[in-house]
Amino acid sequence: MISVEGTVSFWEYLDSRRERLVFETWQHASMVFQTVLVALVIGVLVGVAVYRNERMSAFATSTAGVLFTIPSLALLGLLITPLGLGVAPSVVALTLYSLLPIVRNTIVGLAGVDQTLVDAARGIGMTRAAILLRIELPLAWPVILTGARVSTQIAMGVGAIAAYVNGPGLGEQIFSGLARLGGANAINMTLAGTLGIVLLALIFDGCFMLISRLTTPRGIRV
Repeated sequence: MISVEGTVSFWEYLDSRRERLVFETWQHASMVFQTVLVALVIGVLVGVAVYRNERMSAFATSTAGVLFTIPSLALLGLLITPLGLGVAPSVVALTLYSLLPIVRNTIVGLAGVDQTLVDAARGIGMTRAAILLRIELPLAWPVILTGARVSTQIAMGVGAIAAYVNGPGLGEQIFSGLARLGGANAINMTLAGTLGIVLLALIFDGCFMLISRLTTPRGIRV
């Protein structure tokens, strides 16, 4: 087996690049967290606005679906012109990709609330806003949270491609490694970025499981 001069073992590579890898991991986690949070706020507001109207619900879901089908490299490339390179196009792209699961699950969750509960609440004089905040949203919350969980995994993967526009995160390791295939430590770079994203995805998923347990009303837990 022929080794490339200057190549070290994977563990030696991790040790020698520890500070940089930790910084890029933090960047990646921060970018995903912020974009999913923004998408959650936007997606829930859109879902609340349209879930009572079947046509508007279909339009909102279809619009988010169209955005989701745009290839990530193409979308990032299109965003370069108005937003330039770096953080801005990365954040916008990840937010757009995160919308579909949240919008769809918000609509499904709210529309799936038992109508008899809503009628009973209305019968005792609760306002529409009170019904939404105290009955519909709490009952729909597990479904909405599942949408956010799916969006996080999507954003985690697409976030790696953000390196195409000089975006932050572990994608830099992957892109640099792929660009240098055959060179020293190319495989180590690619592997470090890939495994870092996988590890982050598992950590975020575990956090969502904990959040679900802590925030879901006890009476509707599965």
